[in-house]
Amino acid sequence: MLLTTDLYNIDCVPEVLRPLLDVTYPWEVLKKLDDFTATIRDHRAGEVHPTAVLEGNIYLHETASIGPHAYVEGPAWIGEGATVGHGAYVRGGVVLAPNAKVGHATEVKRSLFLVDAKAPHLNYVGDSVLGHKVNIGAGVKLANFNNMGTVIKIEGESTGLRKLGAMLGDEVTLGCNAATAPGTIVGARTMVYQGAMLRGITPADSVVKMRPALEIIQRI
Repeated sequence: MLLTTDLYNIDCVPEVLRPLLDVTYPWEVLKKLDDFTATIRDHRAGEVHPTAVLEGNIYLHETASIGPHAYVEGPAWIGEGATVGHGAYVRGGVVLAPNAKVGHATEVKRSLFLVDAKAPHLNYVGDSVLGHKVNIGAGVKLANFNNMGTVIKIEGESTGLRKLGAMLGDEVTLGCNAATAPGTIVGARTMVYQGAMLRGITPADSVVKMRPALEIIQRI
């Protein structure tokens, strides 16, 4: 089992957010996230496009921005230099650390983005933790609810949660249209190629490739 300290370098986390990672197992971060977002008071100092819709308690740093037609449903904490792009949907208790990015048509629900983490194009990120400098490619989906609706287990260990997405370690990259099953853990610095489907635990410093066979025939 990969522990929280295996996935995330606390030295790369702003002081105000470090208590969120003060847990043994990475899925326990979500409870800390709930506690943190429950204390957020409305403070909107950053740039908000006139067409964006903001509801509830939202902390928006003066250097952060929310783009056209985005919808941010508090509580949400959007830190220094963080961006919410065109048509994005942020809901259910989200924290974006400095320079994190939620891009075009991306939906993020009850998740923590650490410094420089990015979900830039057409993504779904639910009940998840994205480490420092994580980047997920266009169309990547981090699923958070299994078909049976049962409590999610990881390597036989019950998380006690029916909704749990992915816990991506620092500097993980996922290629376009990759997907993760509920309760997936990916170790730090792992590279996942486009179109791969992950579940369970993937070790740190790995390369994950999916190479489906292609057949090319002469057109008649």
